[in-house]
Amino acid sequence: MSDIKPDPYAAACPSRKILSIISDKWSLLVIPLLIKKPLRHAELLKAIEGISQKMLTQTLRRLEQHGLVERHDYHEVPPRVDYRLTKLGRSLSGIIGELDNWVIDNFDSLTAPAHKA
Repeated sequence: MSDIKPDPYAAACPSRKILSIISDKWSLLVIPLLIKKPLRHAELLKAIEGISQKMLTQTLRRLEQHGLVERHDYHEVPPRVDYRLTKLGRSLSGIIGELDNWVIDNFDSLTAPAHKA
């Protein structure tokens, strides 16, 4: 365990990097898709409109590097690989799911004319 006490309000705290990774718009879309079942790269690419293949690959690698997603290679020909949430990723997925539901529930209020600049 680290001796550093995380304080995301402190500018120099490394926890800011973690917040940046999990609050990235692509991470916020990838993680909920993996809640129900592992998915292949092509399935994720199809499910997330507007994400490029390069950005999806970068997002998956970043999530994997931080222990939120794991890559499962079946060692088959043709190659078959899927991505799934780790235990840590599953613990985050519920929070992101709640955020998604909040956005859906409050979309009309948030986009009402009175809220536009």
